[in-house]
Amino acid sequence: MSFESEVSNWKYSNFLINKRTKFSKNNILSILSKNEMDEAYRIISTWDNYSPTPLISLNKLSEKLKINKIFYKDESKRFNLKSFKALGGAYAVEKVSRGNKEIVISTATAGNHGRSVAWGSKKLGLKCKIFISEYVSEFRAKVMRSFGADVIRVKGNYDASLKECIKQSKQNNWQIVQDVAWQNYKLVPKLTMAGYSVMMKEISEQINNEQISHVILQAGVGGMAAAMVAGIARYLDNVPKIIVVEPDSAACVLESVKAGEIKKISIKKESLMGGMSCDEVSLVPWEILKNSVSYCITVSDDYISKTVKFLSNSKFSDEKIVGGECSTPGIISLTGLCNDSKIKNEINLNENSNVLLFGCEGDADEELYQKLLNA
Repeated sequence: MSFESEVSNWKYSNFLINKRTKFSKNNILSILSKNEMDEAYRIISTWDNYSPTPLISLNKLSEKLKINKIFYKDESKRFNLKSFKALGGAYAVEKVSRGNKEIVISTATAGNHGRSVAWGSKKLGLKCKIFISEYVSEFRAKVMRSFGADVIRVKGNYDASLKECIKQSKQNNWQIVQDVAWQNYKLVPKLTMAGYSVMMKEISEQINNEQISHVILQAGVGGMAAAMVAGIARYLDNVPKIIVVEPDSAACVLESVKAGEIKKISIKKESLMGGMSCDEVSLVPWEILKNSVSYCITVSDDYISKTVKFLSNSKFSDEKIVGGECSTPGIISLTGLCNDSKIKNEINLNENSNVLLFGCEGDADEELYQKLLNA
């Protein structure tokens, strides 16, 4: 089957219009402030080997979908960590440790956040304890160990690894650096989000005065999506339509938007998009997302392997792109939306649209990446 006929058949799973949409720049910036984002950029931009990651034009896909431009933020090039998460965890470690070399850092992770925390701890000469679930690949665990972290595997899912992290951290007086917020634990997740917002600062300088009309944001617990919304409020001159995409097996943001309050869901089967397989939206991101998101969409795992291959084979753009499993849902959902003419019209996706997508990781799990390429 040709590339054209292949993508013509792609579908999204669920689509929801947020009836409470009311983008308020003041409200958003009262949660994650201009100063917090500006300081994150000021500090991160001084790190060794810092440079803005590429903003690539998916010109072949935009032609196929009859859209003016599709911008793809390629986070496979972020430091040597191959993921946007490099910006968040490591920055939070630097801020909370405040030069104290005796502190022990801890976190729970599905992979990329832990890598950033381990890297940030190593840079500062700190001990680091990382808790992972039984579903996290051994390859990801090895990478974290290569930065000197002590990796502890926990039976059960991500939730179980987080509970064990909190328990042992309390017992041993370790400093938790988590990208998820809960009651009385909001500062560190905000620092992590401030780190992520560097992406939108870079994008604002890369789009050459073009206006973004639509942005599609991956959500797990919502930290990256909310940080990008805050970045839009801080750095963009206009407000695009904001679409959150999730795996259909883990649509905690969609269910929460539908209910108007945080809803914990039950995950029957873990998605291949492991970093997005989350059962509950985090508190701080929810305060930003609940009114700023225009639409929620979910996608299945069915098109992940094809998307990884098409990125690699220059089918979407003139460049070969290394995009991991969590880099695919923006492309999959946009293609599905464009294949549904009624919804496409309803959300004003057309030949004048400029769409922003996030290639949030490269081959962060090299073994899984090779499997997807060869599937």
